[in-house]
Amino acid sequence: MPVITPFLWFVTDAEEAAHFYVSIFPNSRILRVTRYPEAGPEPAGSVMIVDFELDGTRIRAINASLAGSTPQTAFAEGKVSLYASCETQAEVDHLWESLSLGGEELPCGWVRDRFGFTWNVVPREFERMLESGDEAAVDRAMRAMLQMKKLDIDLLREAYARA
Repeated sequence: MPVITPFLWFVTDAEEAAHFYVSIFPNSRILRVTRYPEAGPEPAGSVMIVDFELDGTRIRAINASLAGSTPQTAFAEGKVSLYASCETQAEVDHLWESLSLGGEELPCGWVRDRFGFTWNVVPREFERMLESGDEAAVDRAMRAMLQMKKLDIDLLREAYARA
């Protein structure tokens, strides 16, 4: 059975981004850095691929130029984003603050990091609310979420429980 691994595309920042992400998530590490050979399309010795783990999930990043690409346009925004499911508000807060540093806070739990990748930082409790089957409560929680940037578990709970 093939192994599916997220593959992040950068123009020049793959190694910097991997170190940044590894510094944010617990149990994370750089696995390997592969450099371009003389025959490569990029300068010999420059970083080609960085393999790393974020809390046990393996990810691969590449530096490769595309005609007219910039670090922020090397990939199609919205086609690929990363989802971080958090157990506590402290986890949400840590990821939100870390990922938005040098990036941009977006609505509904989304943040764009300084490398241009978008992340959806969501409390697991909100996921469970959405799957509860209580349509009225789900609607209240959804309306509350739509008013937020960083998701707040307490405010989501209040909205969900409100009669």
